[in-house]
Amino acid sequence: MENSGKKVLLTSNGDQISINIARHLAQRGCRLVLMGNEGQLMIAAERIKGSLDGAVSIDVVPLDMEQDSEGVFHDAVDKARMLLGSFDAFVSCYSYEGKMQDPLSLAEDEFKKIVKINLMATWYIVKAVGKAMRDQKSGGSIILLTSIIGAERGLYPGSAVYGSCLAGVQQLARTTAMEIGKYQIRVNAIARGLHIEDEFPVWVGKERAEKLVSEANPLQRWLDVDKDLASTVIYLISDGSRYMTGTTIFVDGAQSLVRPRMRSYM
Repeated sequence: MENSGKKVLLTSNGDQISINIARHLAQRGCRLVLMGNEGQLMIAAERIKGSLDGAVSIDVVPLDMEQDSEGVFHDAVDKARMLLGSFDAFVSCYSYEGKMQDPLSLAEDEFKKIVKINLMATWYIVKAVGKAMRDQKSGGSIILLTSIIGAERGLYPGSAVYGSCLAGVQQLARTTAMEIGKYQIRVNAIARGLHIEDEFPVWVGKERAEKLVSEANPLQRWLDVDKDLASTVIYLISDGSRYMTGTTIFVDGAQSLVRPRMRSYM
């Protein structure tokens, strides 16, 4: 397969989406380093290995995404680079939304946590990976997984700070693509649609969300965390996307086009 042997760093908080992406990459022969909570990711790595036939290369590098020091992120990325030898791709999947709430009621500590994990940590790792890719002189692909809440459409109430951070991440994909393309490093983002376990459907009630999804999405279903995202990540890692950079790809079943303000149907 085209992606066989690709060396990929992937950040994860142990959620279904990122672990399923990791499983699909491993299945296609990619060498992986998972970065995040060590305990969670060691368990996930063993489950992925157990679900696949043949030798699967998955290592784990621990990292607390709420760290303030840029050096901590640099050191973690350097450990991942030593394990892999070099980077072909970085897939940023780690996110933290928090509970749905009025922005005027959001506590300062919660605000800082959301900003640190979703924006600052992403920036620190993109910078460290970008330097490594520049120095290895072979280019690479950086993929930033975001959500429709970070775009101008597909908005829903209760996630003002989270959405603002993801808007920053989507802009980071555009601006860094412009700046580091000279090193043959591509940077793209994916704006995913919502799945039934996301905070907003849970907040409005999963039973109600399931009944009303036909009004919210032309495909009449929520995102399938196992099948709907991995193929786009695989494409962006592959050489088939070598002329694509600075782009945000919407993988949302046109959810954000049909109901740009989700309160209108929920």
